[in-house]
Amino acid sequence: MATMIMSTTITRMIITAMIIITIMPRMTMGTIITTTSIAIIPTITTAASMLMTTNEPVDAGDLAEREAAALYRLMTWLSPAFPVGGFSYSSGIEWAVEAGDIVDTATLAGWLDAMLRDGSGFCDAIFLVHAYRAAQAGDGAILRDVAELAAAFVPSRERQLETTSQGRAFIEITRAAWNADGLDAMVAACKTPLIYPVAVGVVAAMHGVPLAPTMHAFLHALISNWISAASRLVPLGQTDSQRVLVTLEAAAVATANRALTASLDDLGSATFRADLASLRHETQYTRLFRS
Repeated sequence: MATMIMSTTITRMIITAMIIITIMPRMTMGTIITTTSIAIIPTITTAASMLMTTNEPVDAGDLAEREAAALYRLMTWLSPAFPVGGFSYSSGIEWAVEAGDIVDTATLAGWLDAMLRDGSGFCDAIFLVHAYRAAQAGDGAILRDVAELAAAFVPSRERQLETTSQGRAFIEITRAAWNADGLDAMVAACKTPLIYPVAVGVVAAMHGVPLAPTMHAFLHALISNWISAASRLVPLGQTDSQRVLVTLEAAAVATANRALTASLDDLGSATFRADLASLRHETQYTRLFRS
């Protein structure tokens, strides 16, 4: 009798070892199998079944395809090559360089950090968020209110020209090449020219592109355009321009996170010098940029 029990036990151990060896290559890092006795064949079988189920390619492929499509559109829409004319505007940086406020990478980084955290960058981010959510909900009345407030918030005539021109171009080009159901109705509901961040928010919402990536891509494009203008005005080399972009990474992330949870009551600017720069740009004797 003892011999039979020992034989059965040894057989179970051999089978268990064979099963473990068989499924080990399929296990991912972090897979843990806990046993409390020798008879663990049902537990191993369940684990193997779960591994096969979670690696089903259909759902994962669909998710990857949607994410890839959203990323592709964001990269296209917010690329410097997308024809909205962003290269023509400096957002007042041209005057700041002439006035001596921006002379090198350190002063440029400080100027842009303030614009991003406490100036037009933060305000534009809030407008993008609320325009996105209104368009996503199909609420034309709220979207109209957001669009009107955003247009009234621009501090100077040149900045108004800059942001409305880019907003109009963005809507027209995406409508012609990337049209989406309901986009025309949302744009028509605004009854006012859309400034650039509102236009980006509406288009992204109507295409089902997630809000958070849209926000981060928008801020990256905004910063890149500012740095591009400064690189020609200071001037800066390509490596120095990238150093400024790296320096502003934390500010961009913080601004995006604040904007995603902010209400319209949180709007406000503390960058009077930057607003003054956009006002005084109009009277500069020599200008390379339109703002």
